[in-house]
Amino acid sequence: MPGAANIVIASGRTSVYHLRHHLKQELLMKLPKTSRRRFLQSGGVGMLNLAVPGLVVGKDKFDDSGKAVASKKCCIFILLCGGPSHIDTWDLKPDAPSGIRGPYKPIRSKVPGMQLSELHPMLSKVTDQFCLIRSMSHPAPIANHFDAMHNLLSGQVVERVQQGVPDNLPYIGSVVAKNLSSARNLLTNAWLIKCVGPPVFCAPNISSGGYLGSAYAPVFIGSADNHPAKPDFKLPEIYDMADPARLKDRRKLLDSLESDRLAGDAGGKDWGELRELAYDAMTRTEGRQAFDMKQEPLSVRERYGMHPLGQNLLLARRMVEAGVRFVTVNGWVGPAPAAGGGPPSSSWDMHGGNMGMGNAFGSGSYGMNFCLPRLDQALSALLTDLKDRGMLDDTMVVAMGEFGRTPKIINTGPPGRQHWPKCFSAIVAGCGIRGGAVYGESDKTASAPTSNPVTPQDLNATILHALGVPLQAPVRNAGIIRPPFSSGKPVMGLFG
Repeated sequence: MPGAANIVIASGRTSVYHLRHHLKQELLMKLPKTSRRRFLQSGGVGMLNLAVPGLVVGKDKFDDSGKAVASKKCCIFILLCGGPSHIDTWDLKPDAPSGIRGPYKPIRSKVPGMQLSELHPMLSKVTDQFCLIRSMSHPAPIANHFDAMHNLLSGQVVERVQQGVPDNLPYIGSVVAKNLSSARNLLTNAWLIKCVGPPVFCAPNISSGGYLGSAYAPVFIGSADNHPAKPDFKLPEIYDMADPARLKDRRKLLDSLESDRLAGDAGGKDWGELRELAYDAMTRTEGRQAFDMKQEPLSVRERYGMHPLGQNLLLARRMVEAGVRFVTVNGWVGPAPAAGGGPPSSSWDMHGGNMGMGNAFGSGSYGMNFCLPRLDQALSALLTDLKDRGMLDDTMVVAMGEFGRTPKIINTGPPGRQHWPKCFSAIVAGCGIRGGAVYGESDKTASAPTSNPVTPQDLNATILHALGVPLQAPVRNAGIIRPPFSSGKPVMGLFG
């Protein structure tokens, strides 16, 4: 049974009917035809009734001493949902008219010629560790969060997606989970704080796995009320051992239900091994320890910032250190004190008074004076931490939104900027990306790229290339041959 190391584990509170829905695609493709037929006839009575839908775990690899090793290539993708203003952050135009350049002054960085916003004093000290792309541009004429996010995460050019109706394309974390399982028996694809709120911010297939199936969907961790900046942060259900006796009883029941039924099939032994992998993933200490933020010195936690973005980035570092392959971090900064603010999906959607969000250059939840210092603190801490731990060579870091913001400031009430997919910026680091460099440039108003344009599809292909995922290999699923995972091409100029 090839590929038997991967398995979906479904929620302990989910019925056998729902477990069958989540698992039958993965399991049936692994079983011989005779076992497949028998399984369908039996109604899938023995499906794992233990943990979280969408979880793909790996099979341990060991070093010479017998210790389970962590995965090598991995990625932390910081998704600044809503679209940060590139002209106020990483591509300032101080010589542009006042109605374009905004209120922030550029400051020098560690790299000569690479200037950042004055609200990025800490990030300016680590510019030698990342490459700044100033020529991101969507190839399709889109201007809404939904389609821009879909293009960014799917690696394909899709001009328009009917809102709420997915086109079955898998997103990049699912692609990585399909091709690179964890080198430890831990989850492979995780998303820290699921996109919550109006569907305009939540692209299709974020939680589905696309045509790869639910086995490769991300495991969502945390919420607006349960994130690692809170002192009572709770473990994901997969590692919730509040009732170990009940879990042990379930394991015994599973062992008895299917052992006789599948004993005569060639796949019976492999199915039993899959059950053991699932149980091991749930009970081993590494999984729970990765989420125990109290193991980090207070000085480290404070360096990242005691806010949702800072602590989620610290948690992401702990997760890839444990062996998780792909972690998407929702760039939610959290609500400003006494200022309200939206759900964890839209911190960077800074329209200003045009959308009733207050001053985009103010200190409210949708203000750069509040959000940018926290991003500055958290991202600079992550890059420094990865370098100090010797992890940056094998950990790719991407920080970006789904698009940029209009060069012209909108002054309908408190000032802000509208959506702008024609030109925006991204920060990339690690896995061979050359640090201390600027790739591509924009025109004098940051309206359009003037050199080396990079599409979201190209960046998607670049990430897969850096992680070692084959780009041109077709995907065979349920008898259907799918196209390559990305329609873009790796940007080799980003590598040093």
